[in-house]
Amino acid sequence: MKSNLMPRKFLSLILLLVLCFFAGILLGSVPLSPQSVLRCLAGLDKNTTTYVLVHTVRLPRAVGACVAGMGLSTAGVILQSVMNNSLASPNTIGVNSGAGFAVMLSLLFGSSRTLGIPIAAFVGSLAATLTIYSLAYIADSSRTTIILAGVTVSSFLNAGINTIKLLDTDITVNLTTFMIGSLSGLTFEALKFPATAILIALFLSFLFARSINVLCLGDETARSLGLHVTVVRLFLLILSSILSGCAVSYAGLLSFVGLIIPHICRQLFGNDARYLLPCSALLGASFVLVCDILGRILFAPFELPAGVLLSFIGGPFFLYLLFQKKGGRRVNA
Repeated sequence: MKSNLMPRKFLSLILLLVLCFFAGILLGSVPLSPQSVLRCLAGLDKNTTTYVLVHTVRLPRAVGACVAGMGLSTAGVILQSVMNNSLASPNTIGVNSGAGFAVMLSLLFGSSRTLGIPIAAFVGSLAATLTIYSLAYIADSSRTTIILAGVTVSSFLNAGINTIKLLDTDITVNLTTFMIGSLSGLTFEALKFPATAILIALFLSFLFARSINVLCLGDETARSLGLHVTVVRLFLLILSSILSGCAVSYAGLLSFVGLIIPHICRQLFGNDARYLLPCSALLGASFVLVCDILGRILFAPFELPAGVLLSFIGGPFFLYLLFQKKGGRRVNA
């Protein structure tokens, strides 16, 4: 019965994403009619203001929200599986902060925004991920200890970001929206490299869904089934760093997407990574789109960054999970 319902649920998520994507183009401080948007998407009315608004503002922003949501939610699924910790996510263990600190460093030294920033974000997120995982490996830590280690690393990295703010006041101009997480002002040029990297990493993570399922059985069982645990775990950590780091490189420090969406999808689709990964990607894209839309229309003509709404939703959700699941599994060495 469950297998028969799965395609319907999957199609429902696709339909939800299509509706949210179209709404992301229609809605904003200046609402657009569906007819005019469809004509612009079809390549008509090229000399109109609506065409310019759709193709240079709304469309890149909607695409960026989709890709960021897919990347962060999938990274959350991978981190929770690799670390055996349902509270792990790019935000809670300091991965986003690592990417943000690396981005600030790259800006300080004048790196290319098109290529240099995404690469720096990947390196920073990977370094933070490996640091947290190493701490968990050495201490055989419980889920609460891992989160506390993530908070400690995040605090250290945020101190580094604040130091860079003092060293270069020019960076501070756009730093506020980056720290909160915002999709405002996105262009296809800025999206080209990070979006491509995220989509490739998504494809690879889907290919490793069976390996993730085996890894979740425990290291000894996984080895007995012929899985190269160390190699697979390292590769998955690299994939999660690409997914989260590249999203941070253009969307800023969007919070809690990688925590909220995997838990919702586990309730809807179970723990099988073959279903959990693609469904988390689809729902994550819709979730970020909805938060971005609400941020544009709730206080129009003023705009509330998507990261603010995500924090309002994610903070209480994280506390709920923290108190609901005390103790928990330990990370296997």
